[in-house]
Amino acid sequence: MSLIDTITNTLVPVHKEGHKFVLAFLAGSLVLGWIWNPLFWIGLILTAWCAYFFRDPERSTPIDDDLVISPADGRVSAIAQLQPPRELDLGEGEMLRISVFMNVFNCHVNRAPVSGNVTQIVYKSGSFLNAELDKASEENERNGLVIDGANGPVGVVQIAGLVARRIICWTKPHDQVEAGERFGLIRFGSRLDVFLPLDATPRVSVGQTAIAGETVLAEYGASKGKTVARRS
Repeated sequence: MSLIDTITNTLVPVHKEGHKFVLAFLAGSLVLGWIWNPLFWIGLILTAWCAYFFRDPERSTPIDDDLVISPADGRVSAIAQLQPPRELDLGEGEMLRISVFMNVFNCHVNRAPVSGNVTQIVYKSGSFLNAELDKASEENERNGLVIDGANGPVGVVQIAGLVARRIICWTKPHDQVEAGERFGLIRFGSRLDVFLPLDATPRVSVGQTAIAGETVLAEYGASKGKTVARRS
């Protein structure tokens, strides 16, 4: 097993997208330490943060088609009714939008909010405004997915932020995804928007901390009691 595999698999589970960054931080630490020994320890702390940023823990996802699960770790920054991005072709009417803002200390692996068929994926270039700003939904670089779930189409949009410069999505059109399944990642701080039909009822409040693959953002219909969970 290589040194990078030891760091990323033994100390903390790290997504493969982060391996090259952890290795680069570690190499930089060795170079800095050769220049001046105290710099090595500073670099090592930054290497540990990098590994922490790209962590990819398992999650226990509720199995229920009437539940909408958070696609991201972070803070619920907005809940509103408004028109979804035009490129998603979700119609001209308003939908329920729930936004989750990720800072540089949150896990950045993104997960599907519902189970269903991915009908389309649309990337749109744009600015890199603060992702917490409401206008970031329309002006920032973003990547949107439409998932045809049991209760109708759901839009989930990865939005770049001030620091984020790379949106990654490894899911493809016509893929079948399960709620809580990993579908992408955004590097270094950003936001996820989920667009739902208006008959979905929010189950979170603004300012609440959400956990990707576990926190229930919204629900269709009445609660049916105890829900089974799946590890992912």
